[in-house]
Parts: sequence; structure tokens; C-alpha cells
Amino acid sequence: MYRIDNNNRRFWRNLLSRMALIVVTVTLIVWFLPRNESQRFRYDVGKPWMYGSFIAKFDFPIYKTDEAMKEQEDSLLETYQPYYNYDQTVEAKEVEKFTNDFRNGIPGLPHEYVGIIAKRLQRLYQAGIMDTPEYNEIYNDSSTMVRVVIGNNAQSTPLTDFYSTLSAYEQLFADPYVAEQRPILQRCNLNNYIEPNLVYNKERSETEKNDLLSSIPPASGMVMSGQKVIDRGDIVDEYTYRVLNSFEREMQRRSATQNEITSTFIGQVIFVTLMLVLFTMYLALFRRDYFNKPRAIAMLYTLMTLFPVIVSLMMRHNYMSVYIVPFAMAPIFVRVFMDSRTAFITHVTMILICTIAVKYQYEFIIIQIVAGLIAIYSLRELTRRAQVFKTGILVALGCALVYFALQLVQDSEFTLMDPDMYYHFVINGVFLLLSYPLMYIIEKMFGFVSSVTLFELSNTNRGILRNLSEVAPGTFQHSITVGNLAAEIANKIGANSLLVRTGALYHDIGKMVDPVFFTENQAGVNPHDNMSYRESARIIINHVVEGAKIAERENLPTIIRDFIVTHHGTGITKYFYIKYKNEHPDEDVDPASFQYPGPNPFTREQAILMIADGVEAASRSLPEYTEETISNLVNKIIDGDVSEGYFRECPITFRDIALAKLVLIERLKAIYHTRISYPEPKK
Repeated sequence: MYRIDNNNRRFWRNLLSRMALIVVTVTLIVWFLPRNESQRFRYDVGKPWMYGSFIAKFDFPIYKTDEAMKEQEDSLLETYQPYYNYDQTVEAKEVEKFTNDFRNGIPGLPHEYVGIIAKRLQRLYQAGIMDTPEYNEIYNDSSTMVRVVIGNNAQSTPLTDFYSTLSAYEQLFADPYVAEQRPILQRCNLNNYIEPNLVYNKERSETEKNDLLSSIPPASGMVMSGQKVIDRGDIVDEYTYRVLNSFEREMQRRSATQNEITSTFIGQVIFVTLMLVLFTMYLALFRRDYFNKPRAIAMLYTLMTLFPVIVSLMMRHNYMSVYIVPFAMAPIFVRVFMDSRTAFITHVTMILICTIAVKYQYEFIIIQIVAGLIAIYSLRELTRRAQVFKTGILVALGCALVYFALQLVQDSEFTLMDPDMYYHFVINGVFLLLSYPLMYIIEKMFGFVSSVTLFELSNTNRGILRNLSEVAPGTFQHSITVGNLAAEIANKIGANSLLVRTGALYHDIGKMVDPVFFTENQAGVNPHDNMSYRESARIIINHVVEGAKIAERENLPTIIRDFIVTHHGTGITKYFYIKYKNEHPDEDVDPASFQYPGPNPFTREQAILMIADGVEAASRSLPEYTEETISNLVNKIIDGDVSEGYFRECPITFRDIALAKLVLIERLKAIYHTRISYPEPKK
């Protein structure tokens, strides 16, 4: 009864957690999806109309394009004249200021120069002086006329009739009679007496500009109610595009209601939820091993959320093209860390969700599905950078070829094809190269181990393996031999050979703590001869415990640590156990003190390592190496492991075990083959 209740609780807990995961994912995706109520249709110039006949239901104007409006505004602004107020008080104030400052004359010049300069200033002010930055701005705007307001009158005057403060100062010295005395006059700081007397009238100028721009009509025609605009399959030209865009603007102006936004939101929620529920059902029915792993689920749903969010943001802000987004990166990750079928289902589900936000769903779906298939087929495992480069090229070429075919089917004219799309495919392929460095981030975030990492861990010239070769060379050679044997078995039965080889290299690293206590590292002296059987067993068993500690200290992946703790399972040190029992026949011996901590192997690769390790170690004790002795040894060791129940928790089959026996027999025969003796030369 307790077991039934516990199973029910576990079922409901898993069900609720999966439902919560779906709700969170749907919320995140739908939150970022664009909900532009005015965008009722998806169309573009040069593309076929994908809907039925479009007939206007009401009269609406055909609005001009932004480019046309801008061109008319620029043309009209060429006639625009800003308003400037003429301040008569500036002249009197500045001239009086000058005459007062030089009442006694200008030092070094005759007294008459004061009157000459004063008259020059009066002429400049009467012509009109503007602030230099304002003068330059108007000049650069191509304005040739301004309106000068004097009292209640406004008179249009050419801009060339006025001076800036800078040009007015230079005009003072235009008279040769004055120019001769320029060095002396420059010391008088005459620029202090030149101030603008034309002041910009902002309010009146802006009113004039707005009235001018408002005279431009926003529309250039009308569409009457009942008028047919376009039919299914027709190519959208420039005029039709303006008509359709005008309809969208008019609909937004007329009826952009909250009900429309709500209906769009509900539709998005239903669609995204349906896609995610179907994807979750696939995992629950066909990939329960992934379904029950939180890290695997986390990676899948993260990818499922990330790419639709990216697409939504790009479409909402009209930023670049979605075809530069490397969607094929998702199936690459899933294929490398999981399997090809899950990669395809993940990719298809993700692409279908993205179609809510993009234009031309039909074209988008076909191109991206082809890209995903190419990525899955071309990259079975990621071990070299060249593989990613090849995949990027193939994906770009595949997308370009599919797009070219679709355009031929739809347009049948080369002139209507968009060449920019091919640049987008090239950029997509370049971005796909980021899969290689991003693989490291995925591994660390979700706890996976890629083939790249396994290759790095298999390097015997660095790290723990190098230390093992120096501290315990016999153990190191034993590990290499076991790795080769285990890899051969894995290849034969369809297991992960790279994983089991790497695990074999590390399975005995705990022997580095006390290497001399293991026969492969001994040089004639056996320290066990002077020790009790229990103490010897404790030291032998301890290499598993110490190996796990070293692996944790060196931050080895969990999947490698599992090989260390399972390669002996819950077996016992038979040599010392049997020795102790034989010497204590009357004692009820507890095997726990002679037993490894375990656990037993729970994957095929771990079972392969246990088999290869046990057989290789036992083969060193054979008195002679014949086919019969090797076969008997292999069968004895493996059948003993099976009878002890070490493989009950792993999915290895009797067929796998039979093939493992054949591989080990053939490999050991090749390793321990006899060689003929070479004759000695006669003297």
C-alpha cells in the first residue's frame, strides 16, 4: 500500500512539474510575440498574394509613402522663409557705447577715425546683422530669402543682404583707408561693438512652416467600396502595396480595439500551448529517459523558448532579417547530446512556434526544416572544428538552393528574385560556426558531456592521466588496455565507444594514492605479505573511494565519476575474502568488510568497463595463453558477473554479453599470441 501511494504521489508530482514547465514556457514565448493588431495580412513587393480575393469593404484613401511625403516636403521647404525681428535699439546702444569708450580718440590714430568707425557701424546695423551660427544654419539649409519684421510690416529680403557677426567685423576693414590702420584698430576690440540686431522669431516661423507642410495632401487617390484590389496568386506591385498598406492604416485608425488584441493573444496562447503539449507528449511516450532528466528537459525547453523570443524581438522592432538567425544550431546541440529523432522533433516544433511572428510562413518553414535536416545529417558528432565548418557551408548552400527553387516555382522570373536573401544565408552559415564554442557553455549549464570534452579528457599527456603514468605506470598501461578492449566491445554492440574508452582511462586513478599495493605496479616486493587480509582488502577497496575523491577534486564530469565507482560494483575482493575464509573455517565471516561500496553498473558502457576490467586483470594470471584457456577465462569471469547480478540495473542484453565474449577472446588471443623463436647464427 505504501508503495502504491508513493508511486501515485510521484506521478502527480511529475505531472504538475511538467504542466508548470509548459505554462512558464508558453508565458515567456507569448509575452514576446508581436501583437500588431493592424497587421492583418503579410505581403511584400514582388511576392505573390497568399490570400483570397481582396475587395474593399469601405472607402479609404491611398496614402502616400513616407518617401513621397518627404520629397514633397523638401520641395516645399525650398520656398520657406523664416521670420526675423529687426531690433532698432541695438544700433543706437552699440554706437553710443563705441563713441563713449573712445571719446578721447583712438590711441595712435587721428581723432577723425572715431567718426569713421561709428559711421561704418551704423551702416552695418542698418543692413542687418545676424548671429553667425544662425546665419550659417540658414545658409546650409539652402534658404535664400528671409522675412524681416519691422513694426507691423514683414519684408522678404535676400539672405546675401545681411551680415553675420563675423562678416560684419570683416566689412569694417573693407575701406582701404581703414584697412591701412588694421593693426592698430584690432587692438581696440571692435568685435565687442558688433551685436546681432536680427532676432529669430521662432513662434511665427514655426507657424508658417507648419501651415506650409499641412498644405500637402497625405493621400493621392481613393479606393471605393466594392472595388477589387488583388486576387490570389497575383504579384504585389508598388501601387498594390500602397493600397494594402493604406487599408491597414485605415483599419488601425477605425477599429484598433482591445477585443482584437485579446483575440490575437488568445490565438497565440492556444497555438504555442498545443505545440509544446505535443512536444512534451513525444518525450513522455518515446524518450522517457530524457523526460525524467531535469537537465535534459531544461536544455530542450530553453532552446524551444530562446529562438522564438529572438524572432519575436526582431519582428517587433523590424530589426534585420530572421533568416540570419542560425536556427539549425538547436538541432545540432540536441543531436550531439541526445539523438537525431529528438533533434528533428525539437527543431520542427521550434520552427512552427516561430511562424506566428514571421512573414511568409510557408517559405520560412520549408527553408528552416531543410536547414535542420542538413545540420542533423552532416553532424552526427562534434569532435573537430572542421565538422562545424562543413555543416555551416552545407546549411547555407541548402537554404540558398531551396529558396531559389521556391522563387522559380512562384515567380518564374530571375528579375523578381531578392538577392539580399542569399547574403542572409551566408551570414546564417557564419553564425552557425558559433556552435563549437557555445557547446562548452551548454555543457556547463546543463551538465552534458560532448565528444569534444571526451577527446580532451582522453589526452594522456596532461592532467591526471599524465600523473597516473608517472606515479603508477603499471596501472596506466592496464587502463589503456582496458580502454581498447572496452571500445572494441562498444563498437560491436552499438554503445558509445569514446565514452567507455575515456571512462576506462580514469577508472583506476584512485590507485595513485598507494600504487605499490597493486600487483601491476610492484617490482618483486608485495607489501600485502606482511598485512592482514582485512587490511589488504581495505586498501584495495579504498582505490574506488580515493578515485571518486580525486575525480571530484579535479572537477571531472559526473559521467566519468560513475565509471570509477561502478567498475567493481558491489563485488568483493575475492582473493582476500577466500583466503580469510580458508584460514578461519569456523568463523562466520561478514563479507561487508571485503565488499566494494558500489553501486552496480546502470549503463551499458559501465557494464562493458566492468567486463573488460575483470577479464584483462585476470588474464595476467594465466599460466599459458591458448585459445582454450582464454575462452574459459572470459566465459568464467563474465558468467560470474552475470550470476552475481551485477548487470540487473543496466540495459545490457544477453546478445551484447555474447558479442562481448567473442570480442574479448579474439583480442586477448591477438595480445598474448605466441611468437616463433629466431635461430641463432652458427659460429
